[in-house]
Formats: sequence, structure tokens, C-alpha cells
Amino acid sequence: MIALRVMKAAAVVAMLAATLAPAAAQTEAYPSRPIRFIVPFAPGGGADVVARMLGARLADALGKPVVIENKAGASGNIGAAAAAHSPPDGYTIAFAYSGTHAINPTLYPDPGFKNSDFAPVVLMMSVPQVMTLNTAVPANNVKELIALAKAKPGQLNFASSAAFNQLAAALFNEMAGINVVHIPYTGGAASTTAMLAGDVAYQFTDPPAVLPFVKSGRLKAIAVTSAKRSSLFPDLPTVAEAGLPGYEATSWNGIVVPAGTPAPIVARLNSEINKILVAPDMRAKLADLGYEPIGGTPEEFGAYMAREEAKWGKVVKASNLKP
Repeated sequence: MIALRVMKAAAVVAMLAATLAPAAAQTEAYPSRPIRFIVPFAPGGGADVVARMLGARLADALGKPVVIENKAGASGNIGAAAAAHSPPDGYTIAFAYSGTHAINPTLYPDPGFKNSDFAPVVLMMSVPQVMTLNTAVPANNVKELIALAKAKPGQLNFASSAAFNQLAAALFNEMAGINVVHIPYTGGAASTTAMLAGDVAYQFTDPPAVLPFVKSGRLKAIAVTSAKRSSLFPDLPTVAEAGLPGYEATSWNGIVVPAGTPAPIVARLNSEINKILVAPDMRAKLADLGYEPIGGTPEEFGAYMAREEAKWGKVVKASNLKP
């Protein structure tokens, strides 16, 4: 009787081992083919710059190519939706942005995804926006711009390249009490090109999209949107310092994967990206772009993303903002 029980137990163990072995082997072998990295914005903007830096280093760490796939449109919704509905096998990762994951779920009636469609991997960095003017605008600081807009209601315009840029500007316009026209673009490169051409008066955008043009004098940077000054623009005041007390709008970037992606794969991606973020040369490059590396656990990122969605959802509703 005892021998029979032992034989049955051994058979059960063998069956379980046979069932679990493929999954374990798949996780241990990860990755075994190239990884698709969806960036929900056009090439050339700040998100694209950071994604390509990260992708190259992640490919070295994982030993497989990481292929950037730009899917711009609808303020990031097209790319985010594509990622959300991809197979949860670890071979699709996506660039998460405060616009797509904190603002769009409230701003759009149906953005094509919910945050519950994703598993958080890591919060990479915070990104203060920089406020720039085209050189033809007869203003050189926040107070002068507000005065100009009040003197010419409805005659000035501003560009946005994503939902966060739009909301940051909308919050500024509302707090300043000015009436300006919104012109949307599909990415930071496109909106900056319009700025250089004189098609729009001002914009809020990620630093990489405008840094070369600010340095060359082709655009005027007048303020940053963060609560503290940026290391990239230490001489620039914050918007609050420059004439609009209480204003603050800081975006962030992170990495997510489709919900249901195996936990060991999420943990592997989190570990490798955290290592990349603490590398001194990577931190220096990010600082040069005006980004502050953060890192942390998937759980911390998930909790932060939930808080940000609640915060900006209230601003969207209070502002009665439409896409």
C-alpha cells in the first residue's frame, strides 16, 4: 500500500514537472528573439530620443535586438493601444508617458486602452517641460507673454505635441486668464518645426526637442514647468517664479508591458532597466537632456501611475478640456 502511494505521488510530481517545464524554460530562455519597443510618438522628439538610448542599452543587456517602433497619433493613444493589445509574452514593451497614462484616460472618451491593460515595469524619469517662444514674439518672459496675450485676445496661438503638453499649456492659460488658440501636432519635432517657421507663438515641450534651437538662439526659452529649476536650464526661472505663482506641471516617462506578461519577465526587465538608469554615463546623458532618472519597483510605478491619473483627471474635468 505504501509503495503504491509513493508511486502515485511520484507520478503526480512527474506530471506537474512536465506541465511546468515549458513555461520555466521559456522564462529562462527569455528573450529568444527581438523585442518590439513601441514609442507612441513620432521620431525626433524627446520620447524618441530617450527610447533609442534605452533600447540600445537594453539590447546589450538582454543579448537580443530591441526594435523601436514609432506609432504616433491621437496624443499617444494609437501607440499605447497597440501595446495594450499585444501578446503578453515579453516581446512587446512600451514607452509610458504622463500624457498617455495619466491624462488621456480622462481626456478621451475612449482612448483605446485602460491602464489596467498594462503591467508596470519601471518609472524611468521625471521630465520638466520647457516653455519656448518663437523669436518674432515681442515678449521675453512669462509676464510679458501674459501681457501680450491679454492685449491681443484670440490672436496668439500655442502648439502641443501630446496630451501633457496641451494640458500644461491649458493650465497655464487658465491660471493666467488669457485667450489663445490651440494648434496640435503629432510630435515634438513637428511642433518645434512650426515654432521655427513662425507658425505658432509658444509651446511647452520636452527639453530635447528644443535644446539645440535654444542654444543657437533660434528659439527663446523663458521658463520651466517644474517646481524647482532644471539642471539643464539653471538660469531659467520656473513658471511660478516668473509670474504665475502656484503653477507646476512635470511629466514623467516609464516602461510598461501588456497585462498578463509573466512576472519573471517583468522582474528581468525591471532589473536591467534599473541597472541602466544608475550607470554614471547614462545618468550624465539624461541630465544633459534635462531628465531626472528615478527607477524603482513595478509596484512603486503602478502606485505612482494611479496617483497621477487621479491628479490630472481632476484637472481635465475642472478645465473642461477636450481633445
